[in-house]
Amino acid sequence: MPPRTGQVRIDVAYTGICGTDLHILHGAMDHRVQLPAVIGHEMSGRIAEVGDDVTGWAPGDPVTVMPLAWCGECPACEAGHNHICHRLNFIGIDSSGSMQQSWTVPADILVRLPEDLPLEQAALIEPTAVAVHDVRRSRLTAGESAVVIGAGPVGLLIGKVAQATGAKVTVLELDPHRRAVAAQLGLPALDPQTTDVAAQIQQRTGGAGADVVFEVSGSAAGVRLATELLAVRGRLVVVAIHPKAREIDLHRVFWRELEIVGVRVYQREDYEAAVRLVHAGDVPADRLISRIVPLEHVADAFAALETGGDVKVLIDCGGNA
Repeated sequence: MPPRTGQVRIDVAYTGICGTDLHILHGAMDHRVQLPAVIGHEMSGRIAEVGDDVTGWAPGDPVTVMPLAWCGECPACEAGHNHICHRLNFIGIDSSGSMQQSWTVPADILVRLPEDLPLEQAALIEPTAVAVHDVRRSRLTAGESAVVIGAGPVGLLIGKVAQATGAKVTVLELDPHRRAVAAQLGLPALDPQTTDVAAQIQQRTGGAGADVVFEVSGSAAGVRLATELLAVRGRLVVVAIHPKAREIDLHRVFWRELEIVGVRVYQREDYEAAVRLVHAGDVPADRLISRIVPLEHVADAFAALETGGDVKVLIDCGGNA
């Protein structure tokens, strides 16, 4: 639809499918998604039209979006944490998303892209911003050691963002294909089924343990292992969504003065950092894209992702012509 006051219309170039979209497909988020619905929030495109009272933007500008709309009135917003607003509208889940050719959005959620950044790579800015936020919340610094449990797209991105901070990173992953992808990206990867991971991390850290563990697998085993791997005053960052309560070794938390850090979505500074990392090649977005599928074959794209052989599948929404 044409943009109203304060809105822009975007010709969507690419939309990435994320794990949340698969949850939506299987009905796990029916309480939030009102059918019929257009989903999608990992995107890139160019502005096609600008509504009244929109300044600083023009047709042709390459953009992505930070797909969050908050109320500005709840306790979280008043405390300055509007990205985790009590009434957050996650655009593409709670309202119409980007898996379409033409998308009208508020201008204040736009994020500018460099002109020379390929739009297919720019579609990975959103999940990279997730990784940036997770690493920033972990307070990881150069020279520290980090373990990433789970080498799906977000786990791989966390690994690369952590490396960009100067940290020493080890990835744990059961799936051999994902371990191979991690290795190709320069992320040392171990199979926790065939390796004494705790002994390996002890060896790699001079007996101290990891400074930070990112739990990205969403598994009970991942949670149990995480506390075992941490150094004194280490930080466990809970990235994955755990729909069920998990057992955790609270004695270990007590004994080593561990911290448990929750992370959710991102803030504007995370998006801006993500743009810089992808543009500079510190996050090799092009090597994470497994395939690009036309919009009319979106069902095939979802089916391909569920086989487990792909890292990131993009939908070509037609706005890159």
